Amino acid sequence: MPDSRGHKVSCSNYQCEIELTLEILSGKWKALIVWNLHLHEVIRYNEFRRLIPSITQKMLTQQLKELEKYGIVARTAYSTVPPTVEYRLTDMGENLIPIMEAMNHWGKAYVDFYRHNHEGD
Repeated sequence: MPDSRGHKVSCSNYQCEIELTLEILSGKWKALIVWNLHLHEVIRYNEFRRLIPSITQKMLTQQLKELEKYGIVARTAYSTVPPTVEYRLTDMGENLIPIMEAMNHWGKAYVDFYRHNHEGD
């Protein structure tokens, strides 16, 4: 549960569960992180930097920690030299994929709609 409402579990503490979902995926990067994990299944930390080049190291670390805390992402650290850290979606994270696929579909439809309605602007 997000920190600000960690002690509140029922939907009565949110307008609805959609608010909770948006709070967990809020920000510019979390959805991209989840989507990339869906596409690649397992991603090492440095691979994220290649897949999402505009994210800073600090922001990537912060977003991954939050997603791990929420139970969306699982982190596995291997005691190798240098250390290897891999990330994958948890079952709860996998449950987000149909929602994200619908968002992807809607976004593509919106781009077509926008282009069609703003031709010649």
